[in-house]
Amino acid sequence: MLQKPERLFGRETEWEELADFVASPLQGATLGLVYGRRRQGKTLMLELLAQQTGGFLFGATQQTEAQNLADLGAAYAAHRGLRHPITFHTWREAIEELLRLGEERATPLIIDEFPYLVSATPALPSYLQQTLSPLGYAKQHTRTRLILCGSALTTMAQLLSGGAPLRGRAAMELVVRPFRFREAAAFWGVDHDPELAFRLHALVGGTPAYLEMSGGSGPAGPTDFDRWVQRRLLNPASAMFREGALLLREEPSIADPTSYSATLSAISAGNHRRSEIAAALGRPSSALAHLLSGLQDIGLVEQVDDALRGKRSVFRIAEPVIRLHQLLIQRHEAELIAGRADRVWSANADTVAAKIYGVHFEDLARQWCFEHAAPDTLGGTATSVRPTELPCREHRRGHELDVVVTETASFSADRITAIGEAKSTEALVDTHQLERLEHLRGLLPSAKVGSLPKLLLFSRSGFSADLARLADRRTDVELIDLDRLYAGE
Repeated sequence: MLQKPERLFGRETEWEELADFVASPLQGATLGLVYGRRRQGKTLMLELLAQQTGGFLFGATQQTEAQNLADLGAAYAAHRGLRHPITFHTWREAIEELLRLGEERATPLIIDEFPYLVSATPALPSYLQQTLSPLGYAKQHTRTRLILCGSALTTMAQLLSGGAPLRGRAAMELVVRPFRFREAAAFWGVDHDPELAFRLHALVGGTPAYLEMSGGSGPAGPTDFDRWVQRRLLNPASAMFREGALLLREEPSIADPTSYSATLSAISAGNHRRSEIAAALGRPSSALAHLLSGLQDIGLVEQVDDALRGKRSVFRIAEPVIRLHQLLIQRHEAELIAGRADRVWSANADTVAAKIYGVHFEDLARQWCFEHAAPDTLGGTATSVRPTELPCREHRRGHELDVVVTETASFSADRITAIGEAKSTEALVDTHQLERLEHLRGLLPSAKVGSLPKLLLFSRSGFSADLARLADRRTDVELIDLDRLYAGE
């Protein structure tokens, strides 16, 4: 197994998948795909892989077919130690030659930014299909490990879809995603302070490159946080200032950024159901399908099904930087350009608290249940963790429930093992929140069948002494603060 370089933070699973792919004992050239949004560290990881294995990496650029072939010939000659560039006249010729790299041993052949090549040469996937045919030279006489990498998510995903030429040819399809919230805290060096880690993650998420784009360091501490935000995120001179807009515009599949941006703005403002988004945009619900599916395809929006009614779902922002851009930067760009970041940040404190911190805390509560909570905490194993809305005759309205933990077992019906509420307010969570949660438990369809689900209370600010004493005496109540969210189970 290839040792993961110290230079590469985290990415244990991704590195293991790459190492397994390269070291596969299979005879014959094999194909793998690596893709994900920009700035996730894909290129660094593949460069390190090429260094460790003696592989060849070529980074394509947005230029003509002839220019890319010329650059490829020069890079390939340098890799082989030749004094003069090799001239490739066609992509068929180039592919056949490059795939010979693995004639003697398993060797990675990495093509980065592959979508740029497909844009200039649409037939390239078909050429690869032909060259990787079962009876071709590459499959019969080499162990070349061809890795195609790219950031244009729709282009990369379509390489293996439906009737695409490379359908069924790939042995690996690795999607590189942002760091999860605990990984991000360690990466930014704020894992010692859960409150600081939470606020930072709520604004910038887990994209590795954002550390360097934010000046190479996060806030020094809670007292420095506001100033850091104003200088690094709300400052027009910062690389992060326009990031939220660029994430949308740099995706080739987005032909009409304005409509997609308006959809993101509606969701960021708190319109999570399809009907609410449609009303905010002034469009019929039936006209939203391509907008919502397009945003999901590029990883900016996530569709979350209702825990109890599968056909009723909500849409949430999957990238925190988008939420920050839509709620603050885009709406107050003129003021921010005029140097009034401090005023914009303080004047929008309520918006940040409710529509950024509040929503994000609910997301992390669900993530924690699914990824970190122990079975004893949840009363079972979490198969899914989703929100729902419970109708209530007593109050004549629906009650939103942030967390519904469901366990699926073979040959038996799904079982709700726990329900929970997540509060990001500055006030301590008290006994009346527990009483409300007990009321909601009584509204569940399975409330009168079998054991009752456990009650989970998540609080960013902590719990009252009365609630803590009550929870100590009960086995069906769990209190989860930020310390437990970031370090406990």
